[in-house]
Amino acid sequence: MLMFENIEIAPGTYYVGVNDRSKHLFENMWPLPYGVSYNSYLIVDEKIALVDTADLSYASLFLDKIESVIGDRPIDYLIVNHMEPDHSGSIRMLYQKYPNMQIVGNSKTAGMIEGFYGITDRFEEVKEGDKLNLGQRTFSFHLTPMVHWPETMMTYDKTNKILFAGDAFGCFGTLDGAVIDEDLNLDKYWDEMFRYYANIVGKYGGPVQKALHKLGHFDIQMICSTHGPVWKKYRQKAIAIYDKLSRYDSEAGVVIAYGSMYGNTEQMAEAVAIGVAKTGIKNIIIHDVSKSHPSYILSDIFKYRGLIIGSPTYSNELYPNVKSLCDKLETRDIKNRVFGCFGSFAWAGTAAKTLNNFGIRMKWDVVDNPVEMKQGLKAEQYDACVELGKAVGEKILALNL
Repeated sequence: MLMFENIEIAPGTYYVGVNDRSKHLFENMWPLPYGVSYNSYLIVDEKIALVDTADLSYASLFLDKIESVIGDRPIDYLIVNHMEPDHSGSIRMLYQKYPNMQIVGNSKTAGMIEGFYGITDRFEEVKEGDKLNLGQRTFSFHLTPMVHWPETMMTYDKTNKILFAGDAFGCFGTLDGAVIDEDLNLDKYWDEMFRYYANIVGKYGGPVQKALHKLGHFDIQMICSTHGPVWKKYRQKAIAIYDKLSRYDSEAGVVIAYGSMYGNTEQMAEAVAIGVAKTGIKNIIIHDVSKSHPSYILSDIFKYRGLIIGSPTYSNELYPNVKSLCDKLETRDIKNRVFGCFGSFAWAGTAAKTLNNFGIRMKWDVVDNPVEMKQGLKAEQYDACVELGKAVGEKILALNL
């Protein structure tokens, strides 16, 4: 067995997670420039409990970390807060390694464990508020469905005032040398929390709000998520970010996302940005949808109040990457945005009208009269683009008064 530093984050509570610096895309979709951690927690008491597991590709390393802490002692309980395979992937290995281990989860967890891993026995179902005593400490279980899967729940350790939160309050990024927030440089994690939320959790603002309300009366001194740092010193900031994002609240700023084949629509985007800047707004983010990965565009759209989308007409529809971005926004049902749009065409224009209808369908505050350009940018369309940017900026400033 390899030798490890046992990381005790609270009395009798050990971090046994692993870092993944090899994977390029999370869920085979979202870039991981800083990697990702799969966090798991081992509680050593009269009984031993493990909270969540790790991706199967790290199962051997994960097991070595567990044995480094408990040696030959058995795991009595495996608490499953979330069944996504990056957290449940090692369940079958643990099931085989510890023949008397009880798997703890809710009714939806049971069906998923059978479906993913063919395990039908040794399961202990818990309901809202049920408790599990380990000796010196007692855990309580709290169902948080659709944050962001239907079986998700959270586990609270009243003794150490720790919330084992599943994917909630998580973010991308490996844990490099330390795991508790106050021992890390957190600069990269805050932006990666926005991106993680926008890409993974974004659709489920309502369920996140219900979970926050449910947990509001708990004394939480530490949050143990399944991705990213253990939140201790900055736990309230992490909660505040999730609260803000799940209410679709945002900062004064504008995201301009455009597609352009030959540079003409890009010129329109530049003019729109000039108009926004004339209102005094400084947070102006411009994304070429053919260059910026959608995960970063989504993150910025969740962060800022204004959104202006531009597209050429392509085969009588939106430019494909613009259409894909609109589909992602509609899937996430993002709310409360000030929206403007512009479009271009060579011989038959539909993009501007399609984008305007998209904004109306999303129930956003849509600035009237989308700008449409035929072929090259003329002075009249240039001025209209500047005015579009100004109109969006002025609406945002009025909302933030």
